[in-house]
Amino acid sequence: MRPPCEIIVRYVLPALRSLIARELIEKHGFSQVVAAKKLGITQATISHYLYSKRGEKYLKQIEQMNDIKTMVNDIADEIANGDLSSLDIISRFCDFCSQLRTEHLLCNMHRDVTVLPDACNLCGKP
Repeated sequence: MRPPCEIIVRYVLPALRSLIARELIEKHGFSQVVAAKKLGITQATISHYLYSKRGEKYLKQIEQMNDIKTMVNDIADEIANGDLSSLDIISRFCDFCSQLRTEHLLCNMHRDVTVLPDACNLCGKP
């Protein structure tokens, strides 16, 4: 059995980083190197994100969540404006994870990769 945190780390965070990296590069004109430095990852990882070699499994599903789009745009804008420290970025990622769990958006992803009982309440579901 895989805990929800493993799903976040393996599938969701790469998708989130991919979306933010794309925003930084396409909207704000960052180079791959600068975007990587801001996100605390390598330029090679950014390249994989841009050419859909990483973070792809749930990218489309996450991309279609309106609240997530807003969060990604806000994070990218604040990084571009220099308003976020590396700790602030980490905090935003944690907020994103909490939102996915409390709104039960993670449940379907979790059920895709592991068998869960119908009465699962790992994310605080009543």
